[in-house]
Amino acid sequence: MTVLDADPAAQVPDTGRSGGDRGRRLWTRFWPPALAIAVAVGLWWLGTAVIAAPDSLIASFAPQEVVPALWHLIDRGVLLPDMGASLYRLLVGLLIAAVIGVPLGLVLGLSGLLERATRPVLQFLRMVSPLSWAPIAVALFGVGHRPVIFLIAAAAVWPIVIGTVAGVHAIDPGYLQVARSMQATRIEQLRVIVLPAIREHVQTGLRVALGIAWVVLVPAEMLGVRSGLGYQILNARDQLAYSEVMAVILVIGLLGYLLDALAQTLLRPARARRAGRQVEAAGEI
Repeated sequence: MTVLDADPAAQVPDTGRSGGDRGRRLWTRFWPPALAIAVAVGLWWLGTAVIAAPDSLIASFAPQEVVPALWHLIDRGVLLPDMGASLYRLLVGLLIAAVIGVPLGLVLGLSGLLERATRPVLQFLRMVSPLSWAPIAVALFGVGHRPVIFLIAAAAVWPIVIGTVAGVHAIDPGYLQVARSMQATRIEQLRVIVLPAIREHVQTGLRVALGIAWVVLVPAEMLGVRSGLGYQILNARDQLAYSEVMAVILVIGLLGYLLDALAQTLLRPARARRAGRQVEAAGEI
């Protein structure tokens, strides 16, 4: 049978069917989290608006009280500047942690003697809660951005260091031996072998550091600063505006979720992105 004898309908892709399959895949992907969110909101409403007494403090946390409070914060022009201040402190603290953590992890990973020598001190510092340094940070840097940034960097540096060291340890020693046999310099070994090999571990450490830094940020902003989401929680509590407290908590959770999703997308290895595109392409065939 020649090409001309083939059924023309068989040569035309069934775009309707592929579109339907794509729609079903999207529906299968999004309905479980949508259902979980709906159940969580329903339980929130049930516990605060139905079960709780109308004149109780818990009733202030009901959705019908929190949503107007959120719009009130936006209308007053305080929520968006506070979000900007918190994000600025977070990014600067993470940048400082990365600038310190990646080189430190490289040095420790490449020198077994130095890693064994410094392990007790580093483990001791790592196990100290970052918020324990708050009085010292305020005494050293005063009130403002700097003590908060210091606490964020102190919390975020350790996942980056650990991830970098783990990445160096995961390198196949044969690669380094081949590079030495070819008389490659230490800089060339670092640039060609070490840095590409540890990239995924460093990216994982950065994502973990982001989550820890976001958790530390809010209590760190309760140290006398006059802006930020943590400050806004204290300010609403002092005014007994508990619905605004809950509104800021919702903003904190939503921003944290979006930051983690953005970090997962940006820091995902290129190999995983290529595999994902191949799977999507295969599904559309």
